[in-house]
Amino acid sequence: MLRPQPAPGINFKLSIMMFLQYAIWGAWLPLMFPYFTEFRGFTAQQISIIAAIGAAGALVAPFIAGQIADRYFNSEKFLGVSHILGAVLIWVMAYTTKEQLVLLSGLSFLYALLYTPTLALTNSLAFFHLPDRDRDFGKVRVWGTIGWIAVGIGIGQWLLYKAGTDRPLQVKYMADAFRVSGVLGFILGIYCFFLPKTPPQRARVATVPPAPDVVDAEQFESGGRQPSREFAPFEALGEIFTIRALLVMFLVAFPVSCIHQFYFVRTAGFLGSPQLGLNNAAATINKIFGVGGGGLMTIGQMSEIIVLALMPLVAKSLSRKSLLSIGLLAYILRFFIFAYVHQPWAVVAALALHGICFGCFFFVCFMIVDEMTTKDVRASAQNLFNLIIVGFGVIVGNLFAGQVDKWAMRGGVIDWGIFFSIPMWIAVGCLGVLVLFYPSRSRTIDQGRLAAV
Repeated sequence: MLRPQPAPGINFKLSIMMFLQYAIWGAWLPLMFPYFTEFRGFTAQQISIIAAIGAAGALVAPFIAGQIADRYFNSEKFLGVSHILGAVLIWVMAYTTKEQLVLLSGLSFLYALLYTPTLALTNSLAFFHLPDRDRDFGKVRVWGTIGWIAVGIGIGQWLLYKAGTDRPLQVKYMADAFRVSGVLGFILGIYCFFLPKTPPQRARVATVPPAPDVVDAEQFESGGRQPSREFAPFEALGEIFTIRALLVMFLVAFPVSCIHQFYFVRTAGFLGSPQLGLNNAAATINKIFGVGGGGLMTIGQMSEIIVLALMPLVAKSLSRKSLLSIGLLAYILRFFIFAYVHQPWAVVAALALHGICFGCFFFVCFMIVDEMTTKDVRASAQNLFNLIIVGFGVIVGNLFAGQVDKWAMRGGVIDWGIFFSIPMWIAVGCLGVLVLFYPSRSRTIDQGRLAAV
């Protein structure tokens, strides 16, 4: 039987949407810390707090935007308005100075409030228009990663053209990264109004109650169990606390999401630091990726594409515990190199470990949540996991990184050995907890049937 095909041209339209969606984010995020600390004069602690405030906005946003997009406005219209307003905010951020701490904090919160929901809405819009998500969504979503890579390298090349290897001049022109993000956001905002109409999916009201002897397909799949009327997040929490593998994974994922911020927010500054000397020692690298650190960091996104492409094959031959352990070992090795092996070749190789860190840890975590929770609470369980790693993990991770920056400061210059050794040892502790307490063989739930993996 032939599977339905998407409407003509829809894959191309959605791919452009994904490309711009992640290019907007990738333009400025890796450069935010060096720009505001090295050029605008904010302290590391101030920028860490501002990033945490932005994460707080990201916590609130899905509840507001989800209700609006699900009940009142077409998704493409909501996306259009959000991106146009976000473009204005990110453009203004480029001009804020250290005397405008409150303004920058407010801009960070409002921008997260506008931008964060668009990540989920672009996915849901794509799912709405793709008849076979398993076959088609990956082909569309990969263009988001390509967009991040393209804009990262593009801005790196722009900084190389404008500033060469002059670090103070590089951080000055990093303001252009925010302006590029604003321009891309405005373009995507206008473009969204030309995407296929995606109306809100209002809840249906049943006018005729079902016969008591009728069992729906979902109830049949779950072994005849009646759907629960309890609050789904509470039920999901109950399953998390009663299934050891899930509980251990959640407990380990929180500190890992905290130390993940050390990489994502601070690596660009590390790559451009005089102690590393990457600007002067790696002319070939600069010609390919540009300077500033953001372009070079796209090596991580490139490896992520490869790892995720191989994951369906790898996941069949290795246990979930083994994959999680490999991901944590990649975290440990990357931070070890950042802390103690300040050789350009080693640092560049360590950047490629990002694909293994994300693919073998966080991606596998999403799989475990889906496999080990019952069908009627899986969405709630995934949202709880996202709340931990994207919400509280980002907030605590940024605040903690700011404190570690203070500990690692030596004579006004950060000691990267101290700074990156702390997340390295936290990753070692997480690996120890995982090895000791995560079961070697766990049980998964698949449409009501239990299976060991």
